[in-house]
Amino acid sequence: MQDPGQGEAAEAGADDRDVHGALFSVGWTGGPMNPLLDQRSNSVKMTFMTSRRTDALSRERIVEATIQILDTAGESGLTLRAVTAHLATGRGAIYHHVTNKDELLAAAADGVISQVVAAAAGGDDPRGSIRALALGIFEAIDARPWVGVQLSREPFQPAVLQIWKAVGVSLSALGVGGTALADAGSALVNYVLGAAGQHAAGARRAPDGAARKEFLDGLAAEWARQDSDPLVQESAALLREHDDRAQFLAGVNIFLAGIFSSEAIAAVRRDASD
Repeated sequence: MQDPGQGEAAEAGADDRDVHGALFSVGWTGGPMNPLLDQRSNSVKMTFMTSRRTDALSRERIVEATIQILDTAGESGLTLRAVTAHLATGRGAIYHHVTNKDELLAAAADGVISQVVAAAAGGDDPRGSIRALALGIFEAIDARPWVGVQLSREPFQPAVLQIWKAVGVSLSALGVGGTALADAGSALVNYVLGAAGQHAAGARRAPDGAARKEFLDGLAAEWARQDSDPLVQESAALLREHDDRAQFLAGVNIFLAGIFSSEAIAAVRRDASD
């Protein structure tokens, strides 16, 4: 079985050979030995060459094109061929920056999260920065569900590392350090990515208000049918009218309150010393 990377590389090579072959054919037909065809062949050369972009192709432009394709066609519509067509370039230019679809997805998610991190950074209120970061991630995944899917795939991809660092910087500025910093940061990042990703999964099933209400009504009814426990019945009733965004932020506030309570910090230190 052929490795996917080999297949893509082979297609890239074929693409480049097509370019070279077309130029060679035009040059041979209308070269100096055939002056009657020289004017026509020059016109063909110009038409052929201007069908490709002549400005330098940067990684940033590739990322922008990838995000646009993901937003309009979804992950299933993202291919290296689609990116080259969107940018009107050859595959060789794309392979100079990325080599496969996985790298495109990671770069696109990193591009989206970079904007979120930059918007939340700064200021003299680390708690506010954490809330702004968490909400920015929630809204980015809500608007672009593919971001949530990508963030769940690889814990060491650049986008996830950006989130970890931003949370760590804010917690450190609040005086959290050592084991408490690692534990609190891990718990908070896992909550933010997990809750936001779960919301995005629901949003894909119910993309508008009417569909969302129908989805929540059905889910609440199913919960209530499966378990008669009063706690489950109460949760099912609340599920129908709850606000995902407000509930998510409430969870962030609960985490922050727990992190900075003296009891929580003492418990972390006590466990670490055992």
